[in-house]
Amino acid sequence: MSTSDPLRRSPELMSAADTTLLVVDVQEKLIRLVPGARRIEWNIARLIRGAKILHVPVLATEQYPKGLGPTTAALAALLGSVPGKIGFSCLSCDEIADRLAADDRPKVLLAGIEAHVCIQQTALDLLATGRSVYVAVDAVGARFAIDERIALERMQSSGATLTTTEAALFEWCEAAGTPEFKQISALVREPAPAED
Repeated sequence: MSTSDPLRRSPELMSAADTTLLVVDVQEKLIRLVPGARRIEWNIARLIRGAKILHVPVLATEQYPKGLGPTTAALAALLGSVPGKIGFSCLSCDEIADRLAADDRPKVLLAGIEAHVCIQQTALDLLATGRSVYVAVDAVGARFAIDERIALERMQSSGATLTTTEAALFEWCEAAGTPEFKQISALVREPAPAED
């Protein structure tokens, strides 16, 4: 292949043109019960900021906000209006289901909590629609380690692809040497927060 021939990218890779970021239920009352909450929220914020740089659509939900409260202040500032839901799967929220259908992007990257409830049920429902599902493992969590571990294993065995925040950002970016790459590079160089 010569340098002028376009690279045929693997269909396993995400791109900014074919992916939606879905941030699931990162609410004040629940996130503080999850080990590693600061790092999870920090990684989600980096994903949202990277998505905005690269024009990746960002959707988000809140689970029963009347009882669990709003999205964390740091993420709410990046997200704007976030619809509430009662069903655990994000596809039970008409606004989310309608937006995903309208955008018609074949890949969805999931981040948020809890891994074994809303993330897992959303992943399985998205897979059933024929979409490719990716889970940023450093941007999801659960109150108990066993629930998180088994949920990740179950989602992966069902066809979801496990990834990380940094890997997703660079997949969306695709190449160095652009103004967007410089911004993404700055995001991945940010110092991680202290552990909880």
